[in-house]
Amino acid sequence: MKNFKLLVMGYLLLMTIGVFAQQTSKNCLSKTESDSLMIAYSKTTNIVFPFAIKSVDKGSPDILVQKAKGLENILQIKAAQKGFFQTNLTVVTADGKLYSFVLDYNEDFPQLNLTLNKTKPDGQEIYFSDAIINDQDIEEYSKLALYDKKKLRGQKESKYDIDFRLNGIFIRDEVMYYRIKITNNSKINYEIDQLRFFIRDTKKIKRTASQEIEITPIYILNAIDKIKAEAENIFVFALPKFTIPEKKYLAIQLMEKNGGRHLEEHVKNTKLVQVTVLPKL
Repeated sequence: MKNFKLLVMGYLLLMTIGVFAQQTSKNCLSKTESDSLMIAYSKTTNIVFPFAIKSVDKGSPDILVQKAKGLENILQIKAAQKGFFQTNLTVVTADGKLYSFVLDYNEDFPQLNLTLNKTKPDGQEIYFSDAIINDQDIEEYSKLALYDKKKLRGQKESKYDIDFRLNGIFIRDEVMYYRIKITNNSKINYEIDQLRFFIRDTKKIKRTASQEIEITPIYILNAIDKIKAEAENIFVFALPKFTIPEKKYLAIQLMEKNGGRHLEEHVKNTKLVQVTVLPKL
């Protein structure tokens, strides 16, 4: 009987410890709620955060994400692919708060503007970047890059009678200017769906996710969406200054709208040695 009582007391003690541990675990872990968000391919959704955005992670390349130009707390989102599968978006702001969104495709009724609850006193709602770049200067430097005679060699991708060439890299202050020439040698017009810049890992290790960072242009000179048959166009993309780390490369991706003539150039950091400094205005 004595041994039975001791066994019961031990069992009750273990049960008490287990309940206490569960309660402690619940108190220590805080659940991050996910908000549902509808986005579209042809419309941009804007999310206004109460603090500056410090980190953004998207769950799929089928969505496009960028901070609003010159602003620190407004995130712009749109679909890169019509009818994409449900995905997610994670944002961390300067106050250390984590935001999680579940994204669905809805071309007819997207949520265009979302202002998250303010936790700061009433007052400023828009937070500007520390360094505001003069738009007029960027436009003028883009023109200098366009007409500069120095050319970058060995950066060309040709397929489907389309020549996709990076023939100049320039820099002035905190902005780099990438001069890209697209020549359509075919008899069919080439409609541009996307022309985007990514930093990617050179090799993807098995079972390890590769990191992809998109670089959003500040300004585009000669921005057109169609290269006519047997014609060409020279673009200048103004990008925030960056370098290419070892074991990574810059991917410049050209995609045709409603077509399959897609091209991609890979630029290694050795090409950045050939960058040309533009003269001061």
